Amino acid sequence: MERVDVMERETVRELLFQLRDTIQAEREHAKALDLPAMMADVRHKEALLNVLNSVERLHPDDQQYAREIQQENRRNAFLFRATLNWIQDTMEFFGRKTVPVTYSQYGVSSNTTINGRLLSGSI
Repeated sequence: MERVDVMERETVRELLFQLRDTIQAEREHAKALDLPAMMADVRHKEALLNVLNSVERLHPDDQQYAREIQQENRRNAFLFRATLNWIQDTMEFFGRKTVPVTYSQYGVSSNTTINGRLLSGSI
């Protein structure tokens, strides 16, 4: 028995276009640090994916749109991973202990240890 609720090809294609555009908007909002708009994009993307999950077979002509979506999603993943790595590196830098250089009475530099961090919270 065939499914009665199978989506028409034009509807699927329109949903694919919406998904691609939403993924692109998500990236632009992330770059602009517009978090409320980005979160709205995430919710819209999830809703579109939930609807598209019911599609059992994609028409061969529409597979190029699915590849575009996959590429756009990979671009977002790369942006988010690179940003996360940058934040982690920055936090690691500011969390390091400082070691000031001092000079002995003979003019020789020596490293001294201090039990503080670059950002210790104290003045």
